[in-house]
Amino acid sequence: MAKVTVVGAGKYGSTTVQRLAEMDIADEVVMTDIVEGLPQGLALDMNQSRPIEGFETRVVGSNGYQETAGSDVVVITAGVPRKPGMSRMDLLETNAKIVGEVTRKVADASPEAVLIVVSNPLDEMTSLAAEVSGFPRERVMGQAGMLDTARFKHFLAEELGTSPSRVEAMTLGSHGDTMVPVPSMVKVDGKPLTEVADAETIERLVQRTRDGGAEVVALLKSGSAYYAPSSAAAAMVAAVLGDTGEVMPVCAWVTGQYGIDGVYLGVPAKLGRAGVAEVVELPLTDTELAELREAAEAVRSKQADVAKLIG
Repeated sequence: MAKVTVVGAGKYGSTTVQRLAEMDIADEVVMTDIVEGLPQGLALDMNQSRPIEGFETRVVGSNGYQETAGSDVVVITAGVPRKPGMSRMDLLETNAKIVGEVTRKVADASPEAVLIVVSNPLDEMTSLAAEVSGFPRERVMGQAGMLDTARFKHFLAEELGTSPSRVEAMTLGSHGDTMVPVPSMVKVDGKPLTEVADAETIERLVQRTRDGGAEVVALLKSGSAYYAPSSAAAAMVAAVLGDTGEVMPVCAWVTGQYGIDGVYLGVPAKLGRAGVAEVVELPLTDTELAELREAAEAVRSKQADVAKLIG
């Protein structure tokens, strides 16, 4: 079995811990947070659910990093969530300081870990974690594409009156305005999307996917999404711990694939015990490929800003 750490005991972090514990894929899940008593209380509460839910994983709450030592995977959720009207980029400087500090501590405690970053702005914070940790790039990735793809599948299923399990889809690019849902790869009930939806409907669903996080934030009025994001993070952890080789859309370091090099970007990747085992190249249309390259350049400029912050 294995050990996983989740940094941050807010709604995203604690829900991720609960999902991981109930999946029973690790001996121990450590939840650490700066708020005294919060992770300990949540851990105690979750452990008391074990006789009912029937899982063996032990949850540990901590305000430090000693208990996280030797983790196989670390999920970084630390940072300030978005508020209505706030873009992911508004969080850049604040969360860069938080994620930078956290990453140094987890890297010292667990030098062989795979890092999964979920803090926003996602692509930039993933790049920062890679720089600060000094880890090989394949052991640092971000969670975005799994969430964006799930949102895309949900909107397609609702619009077309089918089950999400009957929808095949993929979302690439950045976690934000330059997100690239890939309509050419979508199948609904086994049929290409263009056979079951017109161009106007497809574009509307693509845009709603790009705005998916903001839609939740606007409705909640305080805080941001955490049920679907925590599911996405937990699925990535499971793929790493299980060394499954499953292809998932994640924020990964790209080294020439799709004609893009030297940047963290949302792409399909095979995940395993060493992190990103391979970036997978899909047969995109010319338009989709152009959008992905445009997203890469937009992210590249922001990642350069992050590099200056940690300079």
